[in-house]
Formats: sequence, structure tokens, C-alpha cells
Amino acid sequence: MSGSILKSREAILGGAIIVLVIAIAARFPAFVEPSNLANVFNDTAPLIILALGQMAVILTRCIDLSVAANLALTGMAVAMLNTMLPGLPVPVILAIALTLGAVMGLVNGLLVWKLDIPPIVVTLGTMTIYRGIIFLISGGEWINAHEMSDAFKAFPREVVFGLPVLSWIAILVVACFALLISRTPLGRAFFAVGGNPHAAVYTGINVGLTQCAAYVISGALAGLTGYLWVARYAVAYVDIAGGFELEVVAACVIGGISIAGGIGSVGGALLGALFLGIVKNALPVINISPFWQLAISGSAIIIAVAFNVTSSRPKGRVILKKAEHAT
Repeated sequence: MSGSILKSREAILGGAIIVLVIAIAARFPAFVEPSNLANVFNDTAPLIILALGQMAVILTRCIDLSVAANLALTGMAVAMLNTMLPGLPVPVILAIALTLGAVMGLVNGLLVWKLDIPPIVVTLGTMTIYRGIIFLISGGEWINAHEMSDAFKAFPREVVFGLPVLSWIAILVVACFALLISRTPLGRAFFAVGGNPHAAVYTGINVGLTQCAAYVISGALAGLTGYLWVARYAVAYVDIAGGFELEVVAACVIGGISIAGGIGSVGGALLGALFLGIVKNALPVINISPFWQLAISGSAIIIAVAFNVTSSRPKGRVILKKAEHAT
């Protein structure tokens, strides 16, 4: 039943995206030109990468509200490193960003696993801590384009086969996640832990370790995105991606990933991110302030959660009626 609901959710969301694009194109035909659609996808690439990491966490009945702070801290750290060592190769910077992000994710995972602290409390706390560390290491100062090396800034912008490297990385992450979720024991463990953690224990799955692994993956992707974000926009400051964690959660929930855990798909997360990305890029076109994006994201979360509740409610009523008849 959950699989059919998920597929219908993806079909509805895919249809909504098509209708939205057609409606925008009716007023502004240039919006659907291939070059502009490629730009929209590139703008949405960071959200896609983070949404997939968040999906892994949510599948295990947890949540990671520190992803944007992780992104910002990693971005600031590698930007500062680049100013000190401008000749450092990009692959080394990527490795450092991934490692730093993964370590911050590991901190979240260990606190949830070993100390049994509620995930929302842990990640709210680390979100604040990571933002504070950015201010401490930077002194509140910005790192601007002229302070960054050309190679550092050029990597995510380089065009390969018509798309920037940033877009290709998002596509690669989607492909890797599709394999992880459908073809590996860890991917199956995410669903098992989220679906029924008590039953998962009896099948030999370590629930805490699985949740910790999800946090490490989410953190590593946030770290990767931190470098890509700072390099693409050629600026690093304390409040990078402020509030972006709301959009990441919204993309997951809109895409049909259940906050209760155990239900979701890579396609759903991708569609949820694309929906928000298209809305965000369309707002200026139809003369609406981009600041409405947060309100739209918050509203979308409430609507999507309400949809999940109502879609699962009939099942509960049927069981209740049977119980009444039995008595």
C-alpha cells in the first residue's frame, strides 16, 4: 500500500511540476528555453544534494537541522584554507570538505546513538554551535572573490557537455543514492529501522549504528555542498545558507518522504527539490519577492504532512471498525 501511495505522490508531484512550468511559460516563454532550464537545475543542485542526505536521515526516524550550518562552516573553512594555501589542488579541497562535513555528521550521529538524545534537540544544538564556530574562526569577516584562487572558484562552474560541474555532481549523487537505497544492505537497513526499529533489531540490524551512518552521509554531502556553494558564489560569510535547512526538509516531505520514517524514494526527493527550485526561480519572473520562498516552503511542509496523515487515516478507521464488530 505504501509503495502505491508513494508512486501516486511522485506522479502527482511530477504532474504539478509540468503544469507549473507550462503556466510560467504561457506568460514568459523564455523560461522553458533549454539554457534557462539548465540554469534552474544548476541553481537547484545544492538543494538536491542536501535533500538526498536528509532523506537518509529521515528514513531512519531522525532529522538533521544542522545541514545548512554544516554547509556554512565547511564552506568558510575551505575558503580560509584557500586564502592561506592558494595552490592547494581542488581534489584535496573536495576531500577536506567531505571529511569535515562527515565529522560534523558523525558528531550528530554519536549524540543520538550513544546518549539517546532526541535528534531534533541534537541537531538544533549543533546547528547553533557550528554557526558560532564560523564566527569564531572568521571573526565575523567575509572572504570575497578576490581573496579566492581562480581554480577554487572555477571548479563548480566549469561546463562539461553543456552543464556545469555542479549539476553533474548533483546527477552523480542522485545515481549513487539510487544504488545505495535499492542495492545495498545499508539502504535496506534505513527502511527497516524507520519502518519498525524493534523488528529491525531482531533481524540483526544495529539501529543506532544505522542512524549514525545516515548522519555521516548527510554531513558529508553538506560538507561537499559547502565547498561547491562558496566556490560558485565566490563569497563566504557567517550566515551562508541561513534558513536553508527548512527548504531541505520541505523538499523531502513534499517528495513523499515520511517524517515518521521508513517511507520515501530518491525520485521523490529529487522531484521535491525540483518543485521548490522551479518555484524559487519563477517568483522573480512573476514579480513576487523571493523572500516568500520560506513561507512557501513552510506551507508546503504542512500540506504534505497533512496529506500523509489523511492518506493513512482510512486504514486506521477500518481496523477500529473491525475491532468494534469483534467485541
